[in-house]
Amino acid sequence: MEERIQKIISSFGIASRRKAEELIAGGRVTVNGKKATLGDKADPARDHVKVDGKLINANAQSERLYIKFYKPHDVVTTLSDPEGRQSVGDFIRGIGTRVYPVGRLDYNSEGLLLLTNDGEFANKILHPRQKVPKVYHVKVKGELDDKGLEKLRKGVALEDGMTLPAEVKRLKKVEVNSWIEMIIYEGRKRQIRRMLLQIGHPVAKLKRVSIGGINIGNLKPGYWDFITPDEVRRIMKDY
Repeated sequence: MEERIQKIISSFGIASRRKAEELIAGGRVTVNGKKATLGDKADPARDHVKVDGKLINANAQSERLYIKFYKPHDVVTTLSDPEGRQSVGDFIRGIGTRVYPVGRLDYNSEGLLLLTNDGEFANKILHPRQKVPKVYHVKVKGELDDKGLEKLRKGVALEDGMTLPAEVKRLKKVEVNSWIEMIIYEGRKRQIRRMLLQIGHPVAKLKRVSIGGINIGNLKPGYWDFITPDEVRRIMKDY
């Protein structure tokens, strides 16, 4: 059955659909020897689809894997790092199938990170249109009063535009600092840190605890577990 080229690429776990579109636009994808263009369709069981000269073989499609990982502090959200820092790839071994991180988590942040080889699942999580909720527990410097909470709930003006309103509540107060829970529905770079800095409360510690209802649970830093089939189905159905 014919499908759009970017969907074929993402379904084989090579890249998310958005990244696949970039690969096509960059002339790195061919169909039966001809450069593909956005909007082209192909049948992966019949046509020769190549990415950077490598053939996508319909018979070599790997088992779909869905993993949740507790990224420790000071670990980069990549499978390797040319600077020699610890990366997610140092912890995700022995699986037998290549998986890649869905989105990012700052080097100096910790918590839940999802990994998969299913491009459709990754696209559900990453696409801004889906507005998948991401829950963070954040320690901020100073006592965050009602006025500050209201600013976050209305959205904060950043250099790249106004953020969507966040859901926010206090968790506890520790000495002169505050713990809050923030739920956001977009994934801009260092978004929570920038939002809180903008209202005068720099982040002291940040931990992501949930993405789309998939929770970090009892995972310890540096450990991973499989996402349950029910959790995968809920993501694919609800977003």
